[in-house]
Amino acid sequence: MAIITLSTDVGQQDFLVGAIKGQLLSQDEKHTIADITHYLSNTNYPQAAYICSNAFKYYPAGSFHVVILNFFDTSINHILVAKHNNQYIICPDNGILTLIVGEIPKEVIKLGLQDQQNLLGRTGIIAKAISYISKNAGFFKPSDTATVSIVEKYPLKPSIGLDWMEGQVLFIDNFENVVINITKEEFDEQRKERSFIILVSRNEEITTISNNYASISEGDKLAWFNSAGYLEIAMNKGRVASLFGLQGYNQNLVKTGTVTQNKWFYDTVKIFFL
Repeated sequence: MAIITLSTDVGQQDFLVGAIKGQLLSQDEKHTIADITHYLSNTNYPQAAYICSNAFKYYPAGSFHVVILNFFDTSINHILVAKHNNQYIICPDNGILTLIVGEIPKEVIKLGLQDQQNLLGRTGIIAKAISYISKNAGFFKPSDTATVSIVEKYPLKPSIGLDWMEGQVLFIDNFENVVINITKEEFDEQRKERSFIILVSRNEEITTISNNYASISEGDKLAWFNSAGYLEIAMNKGRVASLFGLQGYNQNLVKTGTVTQNKWFYDTVKIFFL
C-alpha cells in the first residue's frame, strides 16, 4: 500500500484522471491517491514546479508523486523515477524533475516505456512500477544511478544589486494574487534591516511587509511571505494581477513559438533598499 499523488496537465473534463486512478488501484486497492492538481501549465514549467515542490514536502516519507506534464512534447522512450528526501518522484525526462528538486537527485533511474504511444499505456507502466517499488525497499542501487544523464532545467533566480533586487512573477493564483520568486531568506539577506520600497508598477509602491490579509483594509494592497515562504503581492478583496497588468509570462509568445523551453518572458517586481 502506498500514498500516491497526481499532478497533471490533462484537466478533468474527460475520463483520463479516473482511468489513471483505476490503474493504480488495480495494482493495489489499498493505495491512497491524492490529487495535487490536474491543471499544471504545460508551457510554464517553473510555475508547475512551484506547485509540485510546495505540495510534495507535506507528504510522509515513502510517498509517490506522479507528475504528468507535457508527456508527448518530445519523443522519449523512458520516464524518470527519482528518490528524493525519502519520497519518490515519477515524471517525464523534460527538465521538470530538476525544477522541482533544485538539483539532480542522487538516486534516479530511467524507466522504459516499452514503445507505449498513448498516455494510459504509459501510466499503466507507472502503476506497475509503483507497486513493485513499494514492495521492494532496495529498489535503488548505486550502480543504477551513477551514470544516469537527464534533461536539466533550474528555477529562475532573482537579480541582485547592492541596493536592489528584482524578482520575476512566478505564479498567479485564482484570486490573482501574484507570487514573486523571492524567498523570505533571500529578501532578509539582501535587506540587511534597511527600509525598502517594493515597486509593483510605475506608480504603485509597498513599503511594509504584512502578516496576513487581515492586516490591511479592504481594497488595500499588501506584500507578505506566503505559506511557501515566497513574496506575494496581493489585495484584500481585490485582483492585483489585473489591476496592475502583471502576468507570469507572455502566453502570446509561447503560442507563436517565439519562446523556447529555456527562455521565458516574465513580468518583474523590483525592490529598492534605502
